[in-house]
Amino acid sequence: MKNNSREQKPHWLKTHHLAGAAHERARRLLAKGGLHTVCQEARCPNLWDCFSRDTAAFLILGNRCTRNCRFCAVPEGIPAPHDPEEPRRVAAAVRDLRLDYVVVTSVTRDDLQDGGASSFAATIHEVRTLRPGAGIEVLIPDFLGSQEALCTVIAAHPDVLNHNSETVSRLYETVRPEASYPRSLDVLRNAKTLSPTLVTKSGIMLGLGEEPHEVHRTLHDLLDAGCDILTIGQYLQPTPDALPVSRYVTPEEFDDWGQTARRMGFAAVAAGPHVRSSFRARELHRLAVRLRSSSSPVPSHPHVYSPRGG
Repeated sequence: MKNNSREQKPHWLKTHHLAGAAHERARRLLAKGGLHTVCQEARCPNLWDCFSRDTAAFLILGNRCTRNCRFCAVPEGIPAPHDPEEPRRVAAAVRDLRLDYVVVTSVTRDDLQDGGASSFAATIHEVRTLRPGAGIEVLIPDFLGSQEALCTVIAAHPDVLNHNSETVSRLYETVRPEASYPRSLDVLRNAKTLSPTLVTKSGIMLGLGEEPHEVHRTLHDLLDAGCDILTIGQYLQPTPDALPVSRYVTPEEFDDWGQTARRMGFAAVAAGPHVRSSFRARELHRLAVRLRSSSSPVPSHPHVYSPRGG
């Protein structure tokens, strides 16, 4: 299904906003702490649902990015100075929201010597202190390929390390002109080399002009890099200046890609129009851990989340 700027989104992309007391409490706590969430900054279609469930993916290191990826709503600009108190404020919000699973991500900070790795590590430490037992997933940038920065994050012992490939190799120059497809794969590969038991994760978007054989190639590349968990979602144009949607992928196609990915060997997969990196993150982590600890073969009915209906 081809898209143009005047075309209406298909019915399966419509969402129901579940505003309520829990949503409002989460919004107030985040505002009080001067915190950002990727849910808000990236205009995630699941924002209302996640907030209403006391869930949020925290965005650290400010809300201005040093890169200008053409799929993203987070604005490019000069980032604010590093705030050493931010990790503690994030942890306090996690405690006050009584979260059992936390996703922490950041803008890309190529201006910082370690790319912000020490802030990820500090945030993990503070969350462990104020909310013991909470699962912690980090969605990291590529740190310009720095092994030292990657080691800093892994040494803090997150439960899941996520780095999104985002799209197929051919489209990187258009979609992520300041990133590198091989470098993104190396982040996952090096993470597994440094910590073989660490659960790793990545995600891609469909609807940017990719061809099926390119998606297959990307899935194979991610598996070869040691990726355990995969998310596949629909690209949606977040601002008029962002890349247009090439096409809207049907829920049935997402189902097929999810089943394909699981048969290929991914431990857990979420595939659907509304899926984003932190979609059902805790459940996907549990599935991956359970399957990896089992000696049983790949099941005939793979563990795939296909979130139709929201």
